[in-house]
Amino acid sequence: MTLHGYLAITNEFNQDQFGGVVSLAEVRLQEGESLENALRRFKRKVQTEDIIKEVKRHSFYLKPGEKKRVKEALARKRARKKTRKEQE
Repeated sequence: MTLHGYLAITNEFNQDQFGGVVSLAEVRLQEGESLENALRRFKRKVQTEDIIKEVKRHSFYLKPGEKKRVKEALARKRARKKTRKEQE
């Protein structure tokens, strides 16, 4: 967190796959805005950018075959959900 005329709530900088530094999410406190509102906006931004999902995905290694099976299982789940919605 930095304070310089405004408040910037940021998460840490991470390295991308090529060794470059990437900022994942940043929210600046607007004039007269409460910290609670800024935190709410930060959480929403993190959620929309799928940062949590990405961290969980990289938290352990999946073999290529396992990754393929998981992907196929998710596709089957989506297809079942789609057919259920069409039947209603």
